[in-house]
Amino acid sequence: MKVLIVEDDPLHRSYLHEAVNAALPECDTVIEAENGTVGEKLARDHKSAHIVMDLQMANRNGIEAARTIWKERPETRILFWSNYSDEAYVRGVSRIVPDGAAYGYVLKSASDERLKLALRSIFIESQCVIDREVRGLQQKSLGQTNGFTDSEYEILVDIALGLTDRAIARRRGLSLRSVQNRLQQLYDKLDVYQSAGDDHEDGRFNLRARAVTVAFLRKLLNYSALERAEAELQEWLEGK
Repeated sequence: MKVLIVEDDPLHRSYLHEAVNAALPECDTVIEAENGTVGEKLARDHKSAHIVMDLQMANRNGIEAARTIWKERPETRILFWSNYSDEAYVRGVSRIVPDGAAYGYVLKSASDERLKLALRSIFIESQCVIDREVRGLQQKSLGQTNGFTDSEYEILVDIALGLTDRAIARRRGLSLRSVQNRLQQLYDKLDVYQSAGDDHEDGRFNLRARAVTVAFLRKLLNYSALERAEAELQEWLEGK
């Protein structure tokens, strides 16, 4: 068995190397990559490798690297190991996981035993292992407990990119009224509104800008999410 570790922090790479050796005596080769770009290349070179992937890395983050790897080899088993449980990261991972893939999402704050258990469960038993905190955000992102539907989240990202209502409607294949209705649902869920007595011209907030700010503060959006969204927007613009 081969395991590829993709992590930009040398100390974390060393820790993961030791954890893999301790948890997986079946593993005879551990390969290390310092960023997502190198990780993609090594995953391509070592086709049978299972992968432990950090999410936030310079020079190509873990979500982008995993998307490429899964596109080429959807059966690859990946354990995401991250400091972050932001909804933006959780949604980013959920969007790219192939049907039936064995994967995991474990926080770096998890115990040594939790990490070792996740390594064996995913790489040996083909099970999915998701930390409880992350699982709660996944359920919320699926529309439960007053979370955002995928269509509402797409429109949140679109307004963060600066698209007008009409541009969003064209991009998402919606009517203008549908976009405006979903924007109102976003405002309600983010608790963004004009105060009573404010008129449309002189209200104290620009609701779109305020919604984006609140989304960042609640960790619904982050730099990585918008970086991916900007790349997807450019692809859409070029394909028009």
